[in-house]
Amino acid sequence: MKVCVIGAGYVGLVTGTGFAETGNDVVCADLAEDKVAALHRGEVPIFEPGLEPLIKNNVEGGRLKFTTDVDAAIADAEVIFVAVGTPPRADGAANLMAVDAVAETVAKATRRECVLVMKSTVPVGTNARVRRILEHAGTTKVHVVSNPEFLKEGDAVNDFMRPDRIVIGCDPEDEFARDLMRRLYHPLTLSSERIVWMAPASAELTKYVANTMLAMRISFMNEIAALCEAVNADVHDVRVGVGTDTRIGPKFLYAGPGYGGSCFPKDVTALIHVAREHNVPLDLATATDAVNQRQKGVMLRKLKQAFEGDLRGKRIAVWGIAFKPRTDDIRESPAITLIEGLLAEGAKVSAHDPEACENARQRLGDAVDVVDNQYDALTGASALVLVTEWRQYQNPDFERIKDALETPVLLDARNIWDTYGLGKQGFTYLGIGVRGS
Repeated sequence: MKVCVIGAGYVGLVTGTGFAETGNDVVCADLAEDKVAALHRGEVPIFEPGLEPLIKNNVEGGRLKFTTDVDAAIADAEVIFVAVGTPPRADGAANLMAVDAVAETVAKATRRECVLVMKSTVPVGTNARVRRILEHAGTTKVHVVSNPEFLKEGDAVNDFMRPDRIVIGCDPEDEFARDLMRRLYHPLTLSSERIVWMAPASAELTKYVANTMLAMRISFMNEIAALCEAVNADVHDVRVGVGTDTRIGPKFLYAGPGYGGSCFPKDVTALIHVAREHNVPLDLATATDAVNQRQKGVMLRKLKQAFEGDLRGKRIAVWGIAFKPRTDDIRESPAITLIEGLLAEGAKVSAHDPEACENARQRLGDAVDVVDNQYDALTGASALVLVTEWRQYQNPDFERIKDALETPVLLDARNIWDTYGLGKQGFTYLGIGVRGS
């Protein structure tokens, strides 16, 4: 099948490569000439485990191509995936300028009956909005389907190739679109039926609701972590006690410095905005966002308390800049919030991350010493903060850490080190919601 993916970003690259891997002829089109040129050189602009070799194999196999000629990529495609950015506006609503532009381009460029698939995360009503654009252009041979992505950064290839569900919003009377989507996803549903069919508006809403519900669990446990500290309880014990309830389950119950990345923050605020437009109060979603904003300040508050409110002139070492392991994405990262807060308090910062150093240098400039070795960040530091739980940070050389720090203060924002008895080793150990923190 001839597949066009418009947008060679995170979602577009994983989607296009995944469909090429299942035997389709895929063209990923993007207007960014530098990005496409890099892909032609075999350079993948994002870090995602397993993606680079898949791209290489499918490019060499002739099933995957990249281009800046969007019109040519669209012309003969049977299915066109929209994977462009929908960044939040100042009011929290999704910016749909790129989606509108794609719809207008498809209306002009397509030469055959095809299916236009909304893969970008978009608010309720976007499917209908795109259909209106196509109708206004006099195009009747483009069928519009909503197919939101559920890709976790750091495990996106596995999520695409082994999905737990494939949500497709499609008019039940549109047999052309349903047959094409069923055929396209057939290789991913051989072991079991994974396609969940629904109306386009329901599919659009499903993506926002799923992410908001997961974010809600994180924010709730972060509030419980604060309560644990107040009553001398341990959030680990509470998490296990709650998570072993089969009605609840163990996932997304870990206390920490708040959620970040490109999905949860944007999707929660977008859902709130959609509800507000329809005069429906979403108090739980609004509280989830408010708790997360407050939680991102917990690390700075704990450091200030440890140093009697004065961080001026002190160097703080930060391990982990990406919003989570196995990605180089620093968007909405709690580490960035911490670093900017430290700088505002007059502190100096040295930081390390296995994959996000270059993105951090571009974002923070010369204000922060971003180093290539995690232990180099400790030189002259008064405290070490573990923000992102990369595996290489999970069992470090604590004697080396203690020797390098001017004062042995450890702030473990992921509670990875709380069972190591660091207090007995002479450290001041601070966690999130654990006894002794």
